[in-house]
Amino acid sequence: MKNLKIVSTLLAALMLTTVVGCASTDKKESVGEYVDDSVITTSVKAAILNEPTLKVAEINVETFKGVVQLSGFVAAQDSIATAGKVARDVKGVKSVKNDIRMK
Repeated sequence: MKNLKIVSTLLAALMLTTVVGCASTDKKESVGEYVDDSVITTSVKAAILNEPTLKVAEINVETFKGVVQLSGFVAAQDSIATAGKVARDVKGVKSVKNDIRMK
């Protein structure tokens, strides 16, 4: 009887640990969010390449849950603001984190 209680308690603890380990976190994306972010990233890159003043700039684009992060280097200070504006104008962009620096 005592052994049955111990085994039952250990089994319940093991099951609880397994369920807690499967809990989702905010840092992961669903497949749909990943696809949406990929589309946004591609659209922002295309918009930057279509902007004549930014064609030769070295700008990297990453997106997570609609938030676009721009990084890289540009030749002129006003290109930093232009890149941010171009990114914000893309459909689906929630906000822009602009980490672009001048060369």
